[in-house]
Amino acid sequence: MVFDVGETLARDDRYWTLWADWLDVPRHTLSALVGAVVADGRDNADALRLLRPGIDIGAEYAAREAAGRGERLDATDLYPDVRPALAGLRALGVRVVVAGNQTRRAGDLLRAMDLPADLVVTSGEWGVAKPAPAFFEKVVDVADAAPHETVYVGDHPANDVFPARAAGLRTAHLRRGPWGHLWANDPAVVTAADWRVDSLVDLVDLLDES
Repeated sequence: MVFDVGETLARDDRYWTLWADWLDVPRHTLSALVGAVVADGRDNADALRLLRPGIDIGAEYAAREAAGRGERLDATDLYPDVRPALAGLRALGVRVVVAGNQTRRAGDLLRAMDLPADLVVTSGEWGVAKPAPAFFEKVVDVADAAPHETVYVGDHPANDVFPARAAGLRTAHLRRGPWGHLWANDPAVVTAADWRVDSLVDLVDLLDES
């Protein structure tokens, strides 16, 4: 079972708060813009571009790091069901992989948490990001299982559910975070997802009952 990160394992609150503070805008302003671009089906980074037209996000990220105001991620950012669910899956003999659209630094921060996972890797480390088919080819490689025996778990239909299904994986749509709630009952998502869950612990229960 392979897990997305943002709004699947970890809340994005701190991520956007740090950006708002760096750009010196009210946190609610950036939060509202993120919601607007999400609802419009756009890349969430477009919220930053609306605030600062022409922004070089990579350069700003590097400037934040240099100023000691860079990316942070620790156990307080995790949803409370993460450790119990991942540990429960491993207890059932399931290989657990974390693979999402994050930076190399985020990969280091995630591994420092000592999650109950067999592998933690990010798009920044792979050099390819979702929803590119090549990302899911790498997912299949590290899953150590056939695509139809691998489940990709995520909240975002366009980044997680649809491309994972197109790659031949089974899918679980998690109803949390803005994307998870916004498209929870979308007919295309309902059709594409093998499972629709409100908590990661639901996945343990489903496997335990099978």
